[in-house]
Amino acid sequence: MIEKVIIVGAAGRDFHNFNVYFRGNPRYRVVAFTAAQIPNIEGRTYPPELAGELYPDGVPIYPERDMADLIREHRIDLVAFSYSDVSYRHVMHKAAIAMAEGADFILLGATYTMLKSSKPVIAVCAVRTGAGKSQTTRKIASLLKDELGKRVVVVRHPMPYGDLRKQVVQRLSSYEDFESNKCTIEEREEYEPLVERGITVYAGIDYGLILDRAESEADIIIWDGGNNDTPFYFPDLHIVVFDPHRAGHELLYYPGETNMIMADVAVINKVDTAPQAKVEEVAKNIAEGNPAATVVLAESPITADDPERIRGRRVLVIEDGPSITHGGMPFGAATIAARKFGAAAIVPAQQFAVGSIRETFERYPHIGNQLPSMGYSEQQIKDLEATINRADCDLVVFSTPADLSCMLQVNRPTIRVRYEYKDHGPPFLQDIVVKRLEQKGIL
Repeated sequence: MIEKVIIVGAAGRDFHNFNVYFRGNPRYRVVAFTAAQIPNIEGRTYPPELAGELYPDGVPIYPERDMADLIREHRIDLVAFSYSDVSYRHVMHKAAIAMAEGADFILLGATYTMLKSSKPVIAVCAVRTGAGKSQTTRKIASLLKDELGKRVVVVRHPMPYGDLRKQVVQRLSSYEDFESNKCTIEEREEYEPLVERGITVYAGIDYGLILDRAESEADIIIWDGGNNDTPFYFPDLHIVVFDPHRAGHELLYYPGETNMIMADVAVINKVDTAPQAKVEEVAKNIAEGNPAATVVLAESPITADDPERIRGRRVLVIEDGPSITHGGMPFGAATIAARKFGAAAIVPAQQFAVGSIRETFERYPHIGNQLPSMGYSEQQIKDLEATINRADCDLVVFSTPADLSCMLQVNRPTIRVRYEYKDHGPPFLQDIVVKRLEQKGIL
């Protein structure tokens, strides 16, 4: 008997799980995807060109709020939960709905959907969004490329928010590639800092095809995780980043705890700004959950182009969108910079929000005065630009990894805040990476 399936996702892990487990499997018939977390990604169809011969019409994508109705209407047998960085309570809430409607509820095993590469893979993952994966990836990529002379390719967790037919395999190595691929702000925040360093980035939908392409031009592949998801490729070295500002979340958010348990290296980041008690709490949880992991303490030092411009000014702070929305970060680097460099005040961004940005504040009331750099669509980018230009401030301070001043027409002076990986003390991440690669005969 064929089992009818709904894959509950957010335009990333859900498509990967479909491709590697459900797509050619005659035991199942995927009736629908549902979509959450990312604005306006439902209402599309996973196209037949990607869905395979069992799905000549493709697979429709509905909003997650329709899940119970879809189960009843199609007599669904199985709900496969397939997105990340949500609380255990949230996961079980979805399980309760599925079970109440008569469907089974599953989470596919972390290693079950990992693909094996012919090249060495270093995976950089986290226990929460915004913990510091990106600067850790940049640190390792620079080590391998600039100091060890290796050809490095970064494969990024998927962010296919546009035309899926055009996003099967994306190769990004120049600013022109950002334009031709119509990259959103969220995509550019991940790709731009790597491309600036001469690192080629791959992303897209079909991570089997992506792996083939990446292997053709790389000595070593770095998996750059999204949210707190587990790797799509089997890692030779699995590095997981922790955020002591959200101590305890490593035990409360799916699938962050899974990453913690699988980690070879546990990087406790932001120890320069987090309370010592919180750092110790994270270290204790790692010791209990994965005593074999090597623990590294790291910092995310904040720099600004001209920090004296911040002193005494009323500033609008703009933070990385996913980190302070569904990532739940209490504050980001722009807020830290505003406080560190003596801003007179942080103006309340929510008072000036328009359109979809106003809706974001309503959905995530914990954001407070920070403005999330939401830009998942052209309209949302326009709403972000309008919000900034309405703000009653002297200066805009933004800490997004991509240069917003190049993407938006802003009528206020701006200053960019940056942050990079820095070891707090021994053991040093660089030494651990080199030692592991030497042990495996890669170096």
